[in-house]
Formats: sequence, structure tokens, C-alpha cells
Amino acid sequence: MDAAALRALCLGFPGAFEDFPFGPETSVFKVRSAVSGGARHEAKMFALSAMDEADFSVSLKCEPALAQQLRAAHPEITGAWHLNKMHWNGVRLDGSLPDSMIRDMVEDSYDLVVASLSRRQQEQLGWARLAGGGRE
Repeated sequence: MDAAALRALCLGFPGAFEDFPFGPETSVFKVRSAVSGGARHEAKMFALSAMDEADFSVSLKCEPALAQQLRAAHPEITGAWHLNKMHWNGVRLDGSLPDSMIRDMVEDSYDLVVASLSRRQQEQLGWARLAGGGRE
């Protein structure tokens, strides 16, 4: 997966947008609904990447138990640099991992973040948790 594909994937989710709070060299992908959710209405990050093809990686939110399993099985996945390593994985995007796996991890990260929004915000985004924990 290249930088353009990662950007398109992240921006393809409802309510997703790209922000640059750490400067122009670091893309931060966040989600926010248009519906006010009170004090928790701020945008929430679900992916962060320097988008540097020479050292391309992305940080993604992950359930703690799954994060450990992924790190144990794939050397390309580590604790995310400068983020809570219990909840965030750093994923090296050097072609070693299949694009389908990366897409799944990005979607899981988005879902974890949207799950923390109010029900009203989730509905506005068109997101609903299925019995299995996925998106509709």
C-alpha cells in the first residue's frame, strides 16, 4: 500500500478528514460527526502517518489483546511510537503485509474510535455495531 492508497482508504470513511496538528509532514486522520455530542464532540484520531515513502508506516488503534497477537505474529507491527502502546500499533507499510490486512486494521481502528462516540453521532455517521462488532 502506498501513501495515496492509505490516504484514500482513511478518507473513505464517513466523517473522516485529514488534519496536520504536528506539521505538514504528518497526516492525522480523524473522525467527527456533524451532530453535537456535548463535550465529546471533538474530532478523534484513528490513524497517523508521516506518509514518507522511504520509511512508510501508520499508527492505528487496536484492541489490546489483538494488538499483542498481531505484534507476536508480524515483525512489521510494533507498539506505536509516542502513543499508548497498549491501544495503538505501529504498522510498517513496506509491502510485507497484504493490503487486505492493512485495510482491515484501518477499518478496525476507525470502528474502535466511532464506537466511543455517542449513539446519535454514530447514527449521523451511518455507523452501527453489528452483533459481531463490525460496521454495516
